[in-house]
Amino acid sequence: MKKEKLSIIIPVYNEEKTITEIIKKVQAVKIPNILKEIIIVNDCSKDNSFEIITKLAKKYKNIKFYSHKENKGKGAALRTGFSHVTGDYIVIQDADLEYNPEDFNRLITPIRNSEADVVYGSRMLGRIDGFQITSHYYGNLFLSLITRLLYGNKITDMETCYKMMKSEVVKNLNLKANSFDIEPEITAKIIKKGYKIIEIPINYRSRSFLEGKKIHWDDGIIAMITLIKYRFFD
Repeated sequence: MKKEKLSIIIPVYNEEKTITEIIKKVQAVKIPNILKEIIIVNDCSKDNSFEIITKLAKKYKNIKFYSHKENKGKGAALRTGFSHVTGDYIVIQDADLEYNPEDFNRLITPIRNSEADVVYGSRMLGRIDGFQITSHYYGNLFLSLITRLLYGNKITDMETCYKMMKSEVVKNLNLKANSFDIEPEITAKIIKKGYKIIEIPINYRSRSFLEGKKIHWDDGIIAMITLIKYRFFD
């Protein structure tokens, strides 16, 4: 059987404390008949992330490393990563250890079995460990509700990092966002183009702002505006 390839996109901004560990976890995951391509995009980190990733890219042959000369935002980092994909499937992986790559197998299986085009890993259906920011939690619930009302789907966790999909899906989305509004843009365009999304429960370890969490309340407002915009415009 010919092996397929999974492209794992990892946007990085000031993750010197966690990037080595997350790469180890990603490399340790084994998926039957799947090769892994790891695409790391450094969004002009101010710490030692660049130097650490450079060493990792020399150590592992399946790592592709790209770096922005200025900080552009998570959306821009993801779009850079997407533009270099050569895999059959794509998954987004944050570098902060909140999401566990051991879930890759469960995320990709429904797509390989032709049960879905896209699979979201839902924190709302799974277990949340560690520090939980109440406003962020309820903000995500609200945004997921807005998504259901506007687009008529049953998504419980629109903002999840874990979005596994066929690479052809991403290529058809014409993504434009540069910041955290990439998440609602991806969801809105996937639904509008008629791709089938299913969710599976995942375990999630939330971290605090002191540990490096970057999303803020105003990002939630931008996300809501983005959902409304793409409901009525392209």
